[in-house]
Amino acid sequence: MKRRILISNDDGIYSPGVSALAKIASRFGEVRIVAPDVEQSSMSHAITSSRPLRYKRIRLGDFEAYRVNGTPADCVALGAHRWGHVDLVLSGINLGLNLGNSCWHSGTLAAAKQAALLGLRGIAISAPVSDSREPNFAELEP
Repeated sequence: MKRRILISNDDGIYSPGVSALAKIASRFGEVRIVAPDVEQSSMSHAITSSRPLRYKRIRLGDFEAYRVNGTPADCVALGAHRWGHVDLVLSGINLGLNLGNSCWHSGTLAAAKQAALLGLRGIAISAPVSDSREPNFAELEP
């Protein structure tokens, strides 16, 4: 049985980091992407409670994906609930490092923490990004 790998982030569903991570993770299992419909950086571990949480199924390259009008923590909770058994949650690749005090408000880290709160394994991945060029995640591919 293939591992089920849920991928989320805080940079939004169309971030190049989430696509790169999905491509790499697909070598190790079945991938599903559930990510915010817009950037949710610095949302910390916020959850949506005052309005309906909505999602839309889309194709993101070769992957089944869900665009959610919520936070990274919402996305992980929704993805785990809708998909059933999840073996691993990967959050990222964040466009920018999460170091020091930035860890407190990182949505990327919150997605991995939400996995842990649900009893799942979660890993947050960040990469340094220079303002002078687009990130080249192809360098990370084997």
